[in-house]
Amino acid sequence: MLLCIDCGNTNTVFSVWDGTRFRCTLRTSTEHQRTADQYFVWFKTLMDHHKVPIEIDAAIISSTVPRVVFNLRVLCDRYFNCRPLVVGKPDCALPVAPRVDQGTTVGPDRLVNTVAGVDRHGGDLIIVDFGTATTFDVADTDGAYIGGVIAPGVNLSLEALHMAAAALPHVDVTKPQKVIGTNTVACMQAGIYWGYVGLVEGIVRQIRAERGRPMKVIATGGLAPLFGQGTEIFDSVEDDLTMHGLVLIHRYNRELERQ
Repeated sequence: MLLCIDCGNTNTVFSVWDGTRFRCTLRTSTEHQRTADQYFVWFKTLMDHHKVPIEIDAAIISSTVPRVVFNLRVLCDRYFNCRPLVVGKPDCALPVAPRVDQGTTVGPDRLVNTVAGVDRHGGDLIIVDFGTATTFDVADTDGAYIGGVIAPGVNLSLEALHMAAAALPHVDVTKPQKVIGTNTVACMQAGIYWGYVGLVEGIVRQIRAERGRPMKVIATGGLAPLFGQGTEIFDSVEDDLTMHGLVLIHRYNRELERQ
């Protein structure tokens, strides 16, 4: 079975692919101090809970936090006896190379999402990922990643608002019943929710105008379903996009090895 690991700034997700479906998906907070042994104890405990046998014989990692990659490599080597592919490293090939400015390093998660989105929906695609940052990734007609947009994430914006204005409380991200709030919490929730709906719609509109062609828009990330309720701009909302991309990239590299 293939272990797919997606390490973001806030959370790290482990998914086990048996060749036809994901048997188990587990989530933990991202902590660069966590050792390979600690990862394994956590992983084994939850795998046992879900009654999924640990029969890992391959692994692939996408990480936006470079400091955690070493311990994840050790985890795969020590406990699963395999050398993981790491997206973004020279030995991990992509189906179509990105076309960006020379010397630019593209976030592995953005590359993985592009591969997955193009596989499911074809080229001329915009992928909106609601993570620690809200990112917009653009795929060309042939599926190549050609750039995008990075905006502050929803929770990051809420935290900044609370930190900068001492009188404003922490609030949950939710779709408010009305745009005009009648108390502080409702006002903040309306500003964040409808503000980000407007941000997404505005950036997508500008990308389409710059490209001069119709483009599908796919949403992913933890808050994607919530914001999908407030706009019709998304053609699809998909919570498994990154993991699907990791499976595709691993399969592509294994096929290259067999040639």
